Amino acid sequence: MTAPNSHAPDPRAPCIIGVGSRTWRSNETGEAGAPEPLEMWEEVLRAACDDSGVGQKLVHACDSLDIVYCQTWQYDDPAKRLCDRLGVAPSRQYYSGIGGTTPQVLLSGAAERILGGETDIAFVVGAEALDTQRRFRKRDEKFAYSFPPAEKRPFPWEAPFHPSEVAHEVFQAWLTFAMFDDARRAHLGTGLDQYRRELGEQWHRFTKVAASNPQAWFPLERSVGEIITPSATNRLVGYPYTKYMVSIMDVDMAAGVVLTSHERADALGVPADQRIYLRGWCYATDPIYVAEHPDLWRSPAMEDASAEALRGAGIDVDDVAHFDLYSCFASSVNFARDALGIGTKDSRPLTVTGGLPYHGGAGSNYVSHSIAEMTRVLRRDPGSFGLVSGVGMHMTKHVFGIYSTTPGPVAPPSPVAACPTTTVIDTYEGPATVATYSVVHGRDGLPEWGIAVCDTPSGERCYAKLRDADLLASAEEEELVGKSLVIAIADGSVNVGRLP
Repeated sequence: MTAPNSHAPDPRAPCIIGVGSRTWRSNETGEAGAPEPLEMWEEVLRAACDDSGVGQKLVHACDSLDIVYCQTWQYDDPAKRLCDRLGVAPSRQYYSGIGGTTPQVLLSGAAERILGGETDIAFVVGAEALDTQRRFRKRDEKFAYSFPPAEKRPFPWEAPFHPSEVAHEVFQAWLTFAMFDDARRAHLGTGLDQYRRELGEQWHRFTKVAASNPQAWFPLERSVGEIITPSATNRLVGYPYTKYMVSIMDVDMAAGVVLTSHERADALGVPADQRIYLRGWCYATDPIYVAEHPDLWRSPAMEDASAEALRGAGIDVDDVAHFDLYSCFASSVNFARDALGIGTKDSRPLTVTGGLPYHGGAGSNYVSHSIAEMTRVLRRDPGSFGLVSGVGMHMTKHVFGIYSTTPGPVAPPSPVAACPTTTVIDTYEGPATVATYSVVHGRDGLPEWGIAVCDTPSGERCYAKLRDADLLASAEEEELVGKSLVIAIADGSVNVGRLP
């Protein structure tokens, strides 16, 4: 264990002084429960200012505003529209790109500007009203959002689609993250049924946290059996994941955070026990495309980023009392556990919110909620440390933040090395070895097709569709990773794998 730091606080040490979050729920008549995101942003930021103890005068001291990308609606100028509602004109007004790492990346950037004297009081906020939007569409109605853009904007994908992933339908996150978990299972040598039960046990613990969180979208404890057993309401989606094991995106929720310096918190009169210091942080990336990951069962970027964040905080993982590991799918939790060295016998909870399948995913903004909740948890446990992680895209982007009520030396992280990539080829014919796979199930719960990432004899990778019904059935009963397939090209650009 690392000894607590006794240094005098850096006057520019960044600290959270206020958080606000809310979940809107539809009423029993089925009417939509959330206002438009612009109103949600304002509400939770004003709540964060009240949470600081300083009140609404803090709004007018803001000199930096970052808004997390909102999937629900694209305003013509989101930052300006929010500034107008708040009655402020900060020097920084920024609207982000996409990804589950975004809120922590924005806070990390604000922290670095605070350390450098460029920023004094920073707001970070995000909101989604996707459930409200879904309800309107179901009624064939449109929500009256304000300030529409002059023309429709495309979704801001950060990288072009890989042509082979397009040809083989490698799009859905529930499919790609399942493939990562299947690779991890094979690497560990765990049996298929045993691994699914371990996933269920992990998610059961998450539901217990969600059940005690009034802001969770599904505040309901579920048993291991309920989570992993396919049923009419819990169909298999992408093996080994059922519906109850995947992130829920259609939620109505918002969260905001106020960050300032230690010296400004003193000047504002913020009580010491309200402050949560960002002690260490780091961002790193793995390869963009699934098959490019050399080791499909782990994340080198998670390993590097978590180690650097802990180093910056001056602690090790044993010093962390509270975690919120990004939990869009089980593999994001499992890869982070492996990177941090958190074993299966470790009793520390891995979420403070209940996680993305049960608290709710909220688009790119989930980590704003986990940071807000971590702030509350740490305030109730002074002197402790909390770790928050985020994952973006298909296990590509990774970020870690270390928080504590205790200030200490703080500095921006050192850069981490880029991860190597494996060459992916579009088409291939001949023998290959399965590196990972998953089976896609339809809405009727039945298997429809499978996808495999395969190693070729030349050391390159390719995708292969699995269409044979017997092969699909056996892939959910016995390990397919490591087995040989024969691959042929069909339909011009689709690799199809079969057993020899």
